[in-house]
Amino acid sequence: MKTLFFSLALLAMAITVPAQQKPSSVLDGYYKSLRQEFVADNAYQTVAFVEQRWRLAGNSGFNESIYHVESILQRAGFTKEVKGETDAQLTYRIEARKMNRPTWEPVSASVTLEGEKEPFLQFTSNRNMLAINSGSTPEEGVTAEVIDLGKGTKKDFEGKEVKGKIVLGETGVRSLYTLAIRNGALGVLAYSMPAYTQPEKQVNSIQFQNLPYQDTVKQKWGVVLSYSAKEKLKAALAKGKTRVTVKAVTKMYPSEELTIIANARGVSKPDERFVFSAHVQEPGANDNATGVGTLAEMARVTAALINQKKFSPERTITFLWGDEIVSTGRYITDDPGRAKGIKWGLSLDMVGEDVTKTGGSFLIEKMPDPSAIWTRGTEKHTEWGGDVLKESDMFPHYFNDFLMNRCRQQGKDNGWVVNTNPFEGGSDHTPFLKAKIPGLLMWHFTDVFYHTDADRLEMVSAEEMKNVGVSALAAAFTLTAAEESTTLSLIDEIKTNALDRLSVEYTLSKEAIAKGAVVKDEQHILEVWTAWYKAALEKMTDINTAGVSPKINARILSATKMLDLKSKNLIKSLEGK
Repeated sequence: MKTLFFSLALLAMAITVPAQQKPSSVLDGYYKSLRQEFVADNAYQTVAFVEQRWRLAGNSGFNESIYHVESILQRAGFTKEVKGETDAQLTYRIEARKMNRPTWEPVSASVTLEGEKEPFLQFTSNRNMLAINSGSTPEEGVTAEVIDLGKGTKKDFEGKEVKGKIVLGETGVRSLYTLAIRNGALGVLAYSMPAYTQPEKQVNSIQFQNLPYQDTVKQKWGVVLSYSAKEKLKAALAKGKTRVTVKAVTKMYPSEELTIIANARGVSKPDERFVFSAHVQEPGANDNATGVGTLAEMARVTAALINQKKFSPERTITFLWGDEIVSTGRYITDDPGRAKGIKWGLSLDMVGEDVTKTGGSFLIEKMPDPSAIWTRGTEKHTEWGGDVLKESDMFPHYFNDFLMNRCRQQGKDNGWVVNTNPFEGGSDHTPFLKAKIPGLLMWHFTDVFYHTDADRLEMVSAEEMKNVGVSALAAAFTLTAAEESTTLSLIDEIKTNALDRLSVEYTLSKEAIAKGAVVKDEQHILEVWTAWYKAALEKMTDINTAGVSPKINARILSATKMLDLKSKNLIKSLEGK
């Protein structure tokens, strides 16, 4: 091997950030059509319908939401399958599966201090106050003494008589309930709010929580308190013995779990597909009525452009609405043959936030890349949280940067802010990754109203949903209809992303070394990023619908060689010689 000699000129050339490649004219055409066809108010009106309903798999609110999506698909031109997906280019089906335990839905609830006429907490204003799987009280309610057990730990219960009483604890309702009911309590009042929800400012917010399910006869109840309700109750307890009346009405009944799946069937490669998923359960507007509404409008737009002969996918585009993780996971695992054809998966979860109100940011949660090992610079985890991954956990693929580029192309002229976060998990992208299928998440965080009953329609932005929907469809249209010229343009894009990343990591490593970091450790970071992007580039042979070509192979080889050269120069430069 020849020895590399460095000059100042060569080093400057090595760390120069390349100019961003212009996307192909095909992509520009997609954006023009999608922006014209996507009606933001359609998505918003679907959110308005869905968010009114307290949605849990199998309950009436969940099912009404599924059937509402069905009506949108029908009006768009999707026909219900009779024999299967081959019935027509635009088809849908509703899959129903018997649930192994009853579904649950809340009806009404209140908590009133003895001696007072008006409840200090009631379902009409705090729809998350009843923990999921709570049973009903007698019609007249349950009136009993409240006993405060602090943090509600097992030790806090020692020596305390809770039989026939209502237990208060500042902890999650599930753990408090388990200990309290085992010791004869009638029910529990629990308070637990994470700091990012700003409970002392958002004093009436309650995050939904759940109880362990026993059966419809033995099931007791758990009430989750807001900060305001907790403070009022503790103030009463400070004055002496305190009794409250709790009323709860819930429904538990056998049901079926519904999943609705629509397909825009590919013309030449129908068994290869891009799969979108949005979960229906959870009672909020942003979480996840916005995912439901955005995806419904995306399906309508796709059907419209196909019917107008403005777009024709070579591969299939699948739209799925169901129970979070469960439905997407089943779609992948139930049919191994179908799973082999899933080339990309994209989850829409909390995609419509008005960021001026929620405090969050639009994010693409990346598949595991080196930023999930070395989270530094502008990279950061959200308050949702993520574990530090290992090199063996890496999932090198172009999909990360490809989607980021599509979103940034949408935001280029309208100022839409696009950010990313390292992999954290917890939504419908995880079943794809578990099956070794490239899977990403479009979402927003931090959200001060996350999982709270303040996550209502007024926190939703129709334009935010349009930005997400247009970007997501531009990604799907590109990958399901890519020709050689488009593939070459995308390779150039990813090459630019890779070279940019090396420059950023080089600067961060220089700063780290100046502060005492070990040179070899910092060099290794650049080596891992280089290997990750080389593997990502090499996987771009699967984009062109006509198959890999000599030009595509040559462009990938050229990009990886350029990446190798820059990497070697930067790694050598870190030695300071």
